[in-house]
Amino acid sequence: MLNYAPFIGIRYSFSRKRNRFTSVIATVSMLGMVLGVASLIVVLAVMNGFAGELRGRILSLVPHGFVESTGEGVGQWRDLLSDIEGMEGVVAVSPYITEKAILGTAYMQRGAVITAIDPQLESKVSGLANAMITGDLQSLENGGFNVVLGISLANILRVGLGDYVDVTVPRLTVTPLGMFPRNKRLQVTGLFEIGAQPDAFQAYVSLATGQKLLGSKGRVDGLQIKTRDLFTAPEIMRGVAIQLPDTYSVKDWSQTQGSLFSAVKLEKLMVSLLLLSVVAVAAFNIVSTLVMSVAEKRRDIAVLRTMGARAGGIMAIFVAHGLALSGVGITVGAVVGVFLATNIATIIAALERALGMKLFDPSVYFISELPAELQSFDVAVVVAASVLLSLLATLYPAWRAACIAPAEVLRYE
Repeated sequence: MLNYAPFIGIRYSFSRKRNRFTSVIATVSMLGMVLGVASLIVVLAVMNGFAGELRGRILSLVPHGFVESTGEGVGQWRDLLSDIEGMEGVVAVSPYITEKAILGTAYMQRGAVITAIDPQLESKVSGLANAMITGDLQSLENGGFNVVLGISLANILRVGLGDYVDVTVPRLTVTPLGMFPRNKRLQVTGLFEIGAQPDAFQAYVSLATGQKLLGSKGRVDGLQIKTRDLFTAPEIMRGVAIQLPDTYSVKDWSQTQGSLFSAVKLEKLMVSLLLLSVVAVAAFNIVSTLVMSVAEKRRDIAVLRTMGARAGGIMAIFVAHGLALSGVGITVGAVVGVFLATNIATIIAALERALGMKLFDPSVYFISELPAELQSFDVAVVVAASVLLSLLATLYPAWRAACIAPAEVLRYE
């Protein structure tokens, strides 16, 4: 009898002779499962796309690795640069100096991060040159004191190409009148945009300007490194660390930007658990369907027991009954979710045309369209979790069905 349990359970699920109210509850349960599974798949795909977009934009400016001195800057940095360039996996190396500063105009003052770079070497290490929307990165070395600003920072300060900003750094200048913070007026010769947070706080000057402004006396804070591959950078940087003296500290992008991407992963996990509760509610709606189905099929259960069916066989019938109902919802939800996730950009574009408005205004959001990256692992996890929740939801009604005594049911038949 146990071998026939799945067939009887599936027959119960899609029988036309079911009570109408039971059919309505079963349909609502399946629709809830469709909604929960589809929304979970779509949200996970969007979170993956957002993480990928964030990684691409942030890491277009952030080098793959850094080498810094454990002391006060790197003195003979040119010799160190030549040594690192010859190491395995290293593509390019560039010096840098970085410091927090206050940028001010007649309209506004704003905290920022000033990074002094060699424009020619920087172009080989990061994508800053490709992110320029106005001006040229090489303009930093055209003579004079020049600066390149992020587009959001420039908008806050209300400056454009050719305007001047006053930069104040946490260094003291000693004069006969006393000590004052070091201040310099710089001309804006370029603006960059990557569509992420650095647009609002990052400013670049030439290495010579940075050394004069910060009083570095020929020293740099460290070297930026580009490796042959972003995802093997941690391994390559460990190899670089082995070949350098202990007086140098070596880091890769996963250490400098790790907290940001960890936060994105945590957000994805929390959103997944939140939406999984929708699937759980839909799954446990099946309990109501099965309880009513057990009450409706009491006579059939009694007949099966008198024909020799064991309690385990009765349980298997109603477990199959519940899984058949949820299986339809999970299957349809997975198909709908995959379709929406793979076509979400087209759907959003059509919706924007229909409404005549931009849902993701580039002036407000860092992204102008909703990114999505569907991963088969996420779909498999969603489907497996939904099946598991559905299985748990069927156990109690199935156990109640197995406990029905056939003599009590058939006594009055």
